[in-house]
Amino acid sequence: MIRFPKYDIIVVGAGHAGCEAAAAAANLGSKVLLITMNMMNMAQMSCNPSIGGIAKGQIVREIDALGGYTGIVADRTTIQFRMLNKSKGPAMWSPRTQNDRVRFSEEWRTQLELLKNIDFWQDIVQDILVKNQKVIGVRTGLGIEFMTKAVVLSNGTFLNGIIHIGERQFSGGRLGESSSIGLTENLKKFGFESNRMKTGTPPRVDGRSLDFSKMEEQKGDENPEQFSFLERASGKIQKSCWLTYTSPEVHEVLRKGFSRSPLFSGRISGRGPRYCPSIEDKIERFSTKDHHQLFIEPEGWNTIEYYVNGFSSSLPEEIQFEALHKTPGFKKARFFRPGYAIEYDYFSPYQLTSTLETKLVENLFFAGQINGTTGYEEAAAQGLMAGINAHLKIKMQPAFILSRSQAYIGVLIDDLITKGTDEPYRMFTSRAEYRLLLRQDNADERLTRLSNAIGLASSKRLKIVSEKYKKIHKIIEFVKKESVLPEEINSVLEKKETQVINQKFKISNLLLRPQLSIFDLINGIKSFSSFIDTLGNLKEEELKEAEIRLKYEGYINKEHEIVLKLSKFEHLPLQMNLNYHKLSSLSMESREKLSKIKPRTIGQASRISGVSPADISVLIVFLGR
Repeated sequence: MIRFPKYDIIVVGAGHAGCEAAAAAANLGSKVLLITMNMMNMAQMSCNPSIGGIAKGQIVREIDALGGYTGIVADRTTIQFRMLNKSKGPAMWSPRTQNDRVRFSEEWRTQLELLKNIDFWQDIVQDILVKNQKVIGVRTGLGIEFMTKAVVLSNGTFLNGIIHIGERQFSGGRLGESSSIGLTENLKKFGFESNRMKTGTPPRVDGRSLDFSKMEEQKGDENPEQFSFLERASGKIQKSCWLTYTSPEVHEVLRKGFSRSPLFSGRISGRGPRYCPSIEDKIERFSTKDHHQLFIEPEGWNTIEYYVNGFSSSLPEEIQFEALHKTPGFKKARFFRPGYAIEYDYFSPYQLTSTLETKLVENLFFAGQINGTTGYEEAAAQGLMAGINAHLKIKMQPAFILSRSQAYIGVLIDDLITKGTDEPYRMFTSRAEYRLLLRQDNADERLTRLSNAIGLASSKRLKIVSEKYKKIHKIIEFVKKESVLPEEINSVLEKKETQVINQKFKISNLLLRPQLSIFDLINGIKSFSSFIDTLGNLKEEELKEAEIRLKYEGYINKEHEIVLKLSKFEHLPLQMNLNYHKLSSLSMESREKLSKIKPRTIGQASRISGVSPADISVLIVFLGR
């Protein structure tokens, strides 16, 4: 009989969550076994071939600042970069890339195989082995038992996955891949509660058969940035995406298939994402709209395959194809595969602590879609945090927890464990109370030092951050201290159609004008330009960040004040075994919710739906505060 080594941590599933979890734990020094059903599909982009977007781009920057890999892999496989929401304030700016789907997965596998602390095993995990309410190993479909100190489950959409296309349904975690059977039932034996969710994906089409002259071209940024804060040569060659629209004629064709839709017939019981509905759901819910946007996205550098973003569907394939053929640019479209819906098991995240460890079984962690989230970025963030905390737990070191004022990742996890979710959870900027503090540009300043302190972010990375912010602070000091004469700057002000000055004026006050950028002032003020030259090798991103801090200083300071004010009770601890039913001054709903979720702090308790400010006051009085 083969004797397998005992591992520090076993990660189940090599999607975006599993890859980040395995990498984090291995880089921290744990011996990791990554078990996946298919070694060829690591970090597979099951849906759209892109990374980032609104709020999601901020998460990727945070993952990178902490020492994760998603940003690096995205940069190395980018075919287009865009900074979204540039017309709005900097709190809303969000980086997004189109990526080469095949190369993205290959690059992730390459990065993992470079880590000496990771072993791989291709198999399915059917049982979690538990002794005295503590995880001790896993049993695979081949009957092999691997012993371990901790387990991270990141099973994606594979737990009892069922694929729906029209009136047909069949088992699968992705089209062409089998689902994971047995693990849900195994976990229920330990008291875990599970439910069903639904997600979907659009058809894939042959780009050679599309008429792009009938569509609107969407190019990447002229000067593309990158996700990772580390040095990298940024290429400017990019592939375009395309925009087209549905029409009343298209909608009429789709309605013909509604009677055969699993979504409307009740064959799908799981909740789907409200913010990213299927095309049939859009037509039903927004019946007054006569058209919807479709983004046509290339799948890679060297492929003819295109992704029809906005046309997710589980309608019969002949209905999907007929409707798309009536869409501008798709008259002669040839299809690779139809869209489909997938229904799968998830476990309500209120069963987790803030480290993503389960409350019922010690040293068992959940990350990704198993927690009811959707999106590569949300999954990767959870995987990173689960991998970090699994390592710290078995090494008996303090947990690594990010607050809502420190990171979008902190918002994500806090929302999940305090509010739960009955629909696929997706991050939005509106979910963060302090989004001006949690900008995509300053993730490295917020998080790299914290990660370096636990041994994950490298010293090289920390040095880059330190040098970057020394330069930024010098720029801010100069701008606040130096003034400019009218004859130096008035020509620039006239060109920018803003009021000229008639006396000496602080550069910082000029920069507050919305018509002026820091680059306008550098080009127009010789002393400013000379000062910038003395800093040497200054990057555009460093100048942009200095500008943000100067323009929005008042708002940023106000948010910092609010954080300090609210933090007075935010971290006030609550005992896990506190009997809320004995606190008669609490509302009945509050007693039930607090008893079920068992928040660790007053801050977490305050964000539980159904717990009122009056209930929080009762708790604070009870704690003697």
